[in-house]
Amino acid sequence: MAQQQEHQSDNDTENEDENPDDTSPLSKGEIFEVLRNQRRRYVLQYLKQDGRPIELGDLAQQVAAWEYETTLDDVTPEQRKRVYTTLQQTHLPKMDRSGILEFDSDAGVIEATDRTRDISIYLEIVPGHEFAWRELYLSLGAISSALVAALWLEIYPLTMLSDLSWAGIIAVTFTLTAAVHIYHERNMRLGYGEQPPELSYGSDDPGKR
Repeated sequence: MAQQQEHQSDNDTENEDENPDDTSPLSKGEIFEVLRNQRRRYVLQYLKQDGRPIELGDLAQQVAAWEYETTLDDVTPEQRKRVYTTLQQTHLPKMDRSGILEFDSDAGVIEATDRTRDISIYLEIVPGHEFAWRELYLSLGAISSALVAALWLEIYPLTMLSDLSWAGIIAVTFTLTAAVHIYHERNMRLGYGEQPPELSYGSDDPGKR
């Protein structure tokens, strides 16, 4: 699976149009264009975790570990080289031109910019299986409407509770659902208190982060 993800990551970059350097704020379309690639998302994640300038070699080692779902020590030279090459030749230059990071190709050093830190404010990474919140709210609305109609028709056993009790139940249900939705969205923001799932490998060893 990791090998398939690697090929997809590389193929995504073959026909991409490069944007000229621009000091104006990036649009959402430009952000999604840069970050629709998993390997570039991992770069951003690593930058936001460390907060300091990072060496290209260290970055390639960590990204390869995440992609191949292994530890840093178990990354093979071939795996590291594949990631290193595409980062150096394609991904990092593209992100540098967008101002999302600064890449010194001569020194092999990557640094965060203001856009790196601000990107999570207006961009959320959508997971592969996003929960259908709109459908949930629509269903809750339909159920609530049906419940109100049943109470108006005085259908048993719904009449065992008062109208005020049912109103309270509906209000609490919508409030709790909205609270869970807000919590979910905050946790899905890039760099918001979470790490790529692959970090579970060797996460107990600080030296492997």
